Amino acid sequence: MEFKTLRNIENSFRQIRLYALVFAVLCISVAGYAVWQSYRFAEEQRQKIYVLDNGKSLMLALAQDASINRPVEAREHVRRFHELFFTLAPDKNAIESNMSRAFNLADKSAFDYYKDLSEKGYYNRIISGNVQQRIEVDSVVCNFDTYPYSVRTYARQFIIRSSNVTKRNLFTSCFLVNSVRSDNNPQGFNIEKFAVLENKDIEVIER
Repeated sequence: MEFKTLRNIENSFRQIRLYALVFAVLCISVAGYAVWQSYRFAEEQRQKIYVLDNGKSLMLALAQDASINRPVEAREHVRRFHELFFTLAPDKNAIESNMSRAFNLADKSAFDYYKDLSEKGYYNRIISGNVQQRIEVDSVVCNFDTYPYSVRTYARQFIIRSSNVTKRNLFTSCFLVNSVRSDNNPQGFNIEKFAVLENKDIEVIER
């Protein structure tokens, strides 16, 4: 009788050890799964940014890897610089405002080109002749194989007078270097060695 009782006690201990082992494995599995899910959720949240629209509405935008968007940002940076630099109105304050914003996107080479035109009286003629000037950028070609990145820009320039509209082609070159992003330079690039390679009349349209 005692042997049978001891045998039952031994079997009970074995069952308890088995249950305890199974319970421990289950707890570890649940804890590991919870940690893995938390890590994955955190990674997903890091791929998202939240944008406030005037502090009222909330929009969700997916954040992509910066390197993927870099070529797009480079072209937009160069395009924006040309739009600011070559869009002119017969107003001194408007010209200076555009130039100031353009100089935030480029180095001294852009200022030197502006200074050269200014000394030749180009901007004074724009103002005195009541001339409007605008630009249409056709393409921006960037080479990302070497750093700094070389860029070629092809555009058309329109000089609008009361009597006619002069259409000119515009071919420029520059180099792009990485810079700090700011409100004045959201793409985080800086233009170096800016040069106008060609800028000549291709058509004059009478008004």
